[in-house]
Amino acid sequence: MRNATRTVITLVTVFLMSCLPGIVMAQKPSAYPGKGQDAEQQSVDDAQCLAWAKQDTGIDPAAVAATPAPPTGPQGERLRGAVRGAAGGAVIGEIVDDDAGKGAAVGATAGVLAGGRRSRQRQAQQAQQVQAVKAESLDTYYRAYGACMQGRGYTVK
Repeated sequence: MRNATRTVITLVTVFLMSCLPGIVMAQKPSAYPGKGQDAEQQSVDDAQCLAWAKQDTGIDPAAVAATPAPPTGPQGERLRGAVRGAAGGAVIGEIVDDDAGKGAAVGATAGVLAGGRRSRQRQAQQAQQVQAVKAESLDTYYRAYGACMQGRGYTVK
């Protein structure tokens, strides 16, 4: 029961992360003029610091946001689960009912379900890893941007 709950929580988290990337991802910090800069100067400084952060870190936030999700095609977990289940079910069916075929069928069905669960867990884990890499890249980029703006006399939050 605990694993099922954990799986549901993981899947919901991945779903929310994919639907709301702006919330999950690092966001551009706010810069407040600290030395009387007017709006025009702030706009110029902002554009220059964004360009500098991209050049300095090698990270393009637009490219990071456009990074595709990992492929979700079949990876063989269901087939491997069916084979394992059929083998185990055949042995148990032979011992219990003297019917290895029926046991193999039941075992294969259970194996397919277990393989599907493993597949979903793997996909959720891959999606979380991609999101973590994206968030880390954007965090690095925006730290560089913040350092640039602070160097120009802005308070960055």
